[in-house]
Amino acid sequence: MKKNMGIPDKALRLALAVIVVDLYYTNVINGTLAIVLGILAGIFTLTSFISFCPLYVPFGINTRKKEDEK
Repeated sequence: MKKNMGIPDKALRLALAVIVVDLYYTNVINGTLAIVLGILAGIFTLTSFISFCPLYVPFGINTRKKEDEK
């Protein structure tokens, strides 16, 4: 598994996950929407920590800088 996510991409995903968690705990979202967004936030967090997004592979997307690939 070759890393394909750069720092800005990881930061954006983590920020979105934090926003979803905040919306849940302030009762702005609930029910099915909360479950779906919670799962998405978990996926965003996981992919941020491992620096790999499986959806990028079929499209050939790589947001990582060249000097980071070493």
